[in-house]
Amino acid sequence: MGLGEASAHGTAMEGDCLSCIKYLMFVFNFFIFLGGSFLLGVGIWVLVDPTGFREIVAANPLLFTGVYIILAMGGMLFLLGFLGCCGAIRENKCLLLFFFLLILIIFLAELAAAILAFIFREHLTREYFTKELKKHYQGHNNSDVFTSTWNAIMTTFECCGVNSPEDFQDSLFGLVPEACCLRNSNLGDGGYINKDGCLSGSMTYRNNKGCYSAVVDYFETYIYLAGALAIVVLTIELFAMVFAMCLFRGIQ
Repeated sequence: MGLGEASAHGTAMEGDCLSCIKYLMFVFNFFIFLGGSFLLGVGIWVLVDPTGFREIVAANPLLFTGVYIILAMGGMLFLLGFLGCCGAIRENKCLLLFFFLLILIIFLAELAAAILAFIFREHLTREYFTKELKKHYQGHNNSDVFTSTWNAIMTTFECCGVNSPEDFQDSLFGLVPEACCLRNSNLGDGGYINKDGCLSGSMTYRNNKGCYSAVVDYFETYIYLAGALAIVVLTIELFAMVFAMCLFRGIQ
């Protein structure tokens, strides 16, 4: 094989490699685009949901802020996926560089947030919800969104308070609420086993498990799935950055 043929063969291989990287980057960015679309859809659904979830979110500053963070992240991923797809297909170096820098910032921010959430997840959430419960819970006032939401949680998950029924001792309400009482659907009096005994403070006739533990135990599988999904998203973003830089350097 002559020098010219070797050179042509090498050029052809480089072209095939560049084409492969281009289409792989398109695929990764398409998944980023779909992820952004999903987050946008979830955020918009929460804000316009007519069944009352919107009011619950609006009454809680932490959830309200979280919805807009989801919308912002969804919009950013949507835009990045779109730019990455266009930059790959059109082989535009300016779009590819812009995409790389933005996704690098997002990647580092997500990684830092994930690490902080893992380290402080239990302490911060327990402390926050306990403080909010003591400050705003109003017992049987189901016209109050915060109170009715907590009553529904305690009834559904058969739990009481954030950590235990003792959370209500220093609360605005001051007593163990009716929603903490043990129920039996086969009994009368609203299904309570011993409502008077529960409200008088007997531990025998009330739910003594905190709602934080009850909810975490119930959604444990989904929490692990969410963690796995976050790892997948970070991996996709990492590969997208690698392909973007390889394609950027390969474009003549």
